[in-house]
Amino acid sequence: MARHIYSCPLRWSDMDAFGHVNNVVFLRYLEEARIDFMFRLAPGDGSPSFAGGSVVARHEIDYVRPLVHRHAPVTVESWVTKIGAASLTIAYEIKDPEQVYVRASTVVVPYNLAEERPRRISAEEKLFLQAYLAEEPAAV
Repeated sequence: MARHIYSCPLRWSDMDAFGHVNNVVFLRYLEEARIDFMFRLAPGDGSPSFAGGSVVARHEIDYVRPLVHRHAPVTVESWVTKIGAASLTIAYEIKDPEQVYVRASTVVVPYNLAEERPRRISAEEKLFLQAYLAEEPAAV
């Protein structure tokens, strides 16, 4: 099982009044990693896979440790835990080699923007996602 690895820079504006990365900012980190995974790594040259749009149906996030601003990026590892007919679940860890800051998951629904409605996962998309399919890690 492969994991998608995204190197996410921290920005000074990510910090809150308590001196650590704000809880809402972690959702932005997940979004950056998810977009990098689903759109930049989508299968096939010129393939329409994932290009039609998607919507987030659900987020779950466990904050494990505070993350303070530094110049080194944080790693966001992503993988797929469930592939349904018209949705998929992506799991994440935001981490450094020695510690995990966040564990999270997102339910994503492919969306037809022109028709303004959800759509089914294509065979090409399913094949791409299956390379990243694995169970979630144990809870904190």
